[in-house]
Amino acid sequence: MYKLLLAGVASVLLAGCSDQSWRTTDIDDIMPPLDFTLIDGEGETVHGEDYQGKATLVYFGYTFCPDVCPITLARLGDTIRRLDDETRDNIQVLFISVDPSRDTPEVVKRYADAFGPEFVGLTGNQADIDAVTNRYRIAYEYGEANEDGDYLVTHSSAVFAFDREGQAQFLVRDSHPVSDAEADIKRLASQGG
Repeated sequence: MYKLLLAGVASVLLAGCSDQSWRTTDIDDIMPPLDFTLIDGEGETVHGEDYQGKATLVYFGYTFCPDVCPITLARLGDTIRRLDDETRDNIQVLFISVDPSRDTPEVVKRYADAFGPEFVGLTGNQADIDAVTNRYRIAYEYGEANEDGDYLVTHSSAVFAFDREGQAQFLVRDSHPVSDAEADIKRLASQGG
């Protein structure tokens, strides 16, 4: 009886050791699966399920962003380039514009392409953008236009991570150490296949 109890305790402890949680913010129980209808850089209508099969990082921003967007996307690009070829082939980054009036399909394609081949630019009409931002609780707001018609857009800077089946896994915030984000992205891209 004692040996059976000891074996049971050992198996529970070992199971607990293998059950790793994400170093960043775990969102698998609170965010819905990847789902949207948007327009890609070729002007084609695409859906969330079109991007299943690879680990997917999603970032909401806009191409005229002076600081947060290019910094975040450059960090993601650097992280992806540090992965081995096989792992890198299993990851993609979707850049979803929250500024559809300026971010046409051609503009988001050119912008996303600048960060690496894993990056895909997406846009859409205002209703489609609102549908996907509401789904993932992304707030954004347009600032006042200046005399040239330029304006800033205040928006979230978080990166959402989805597994190959489109299930939400973790969220990377600016406050997370880069090493934690890198570890989680590598682990996510290495899973399954």
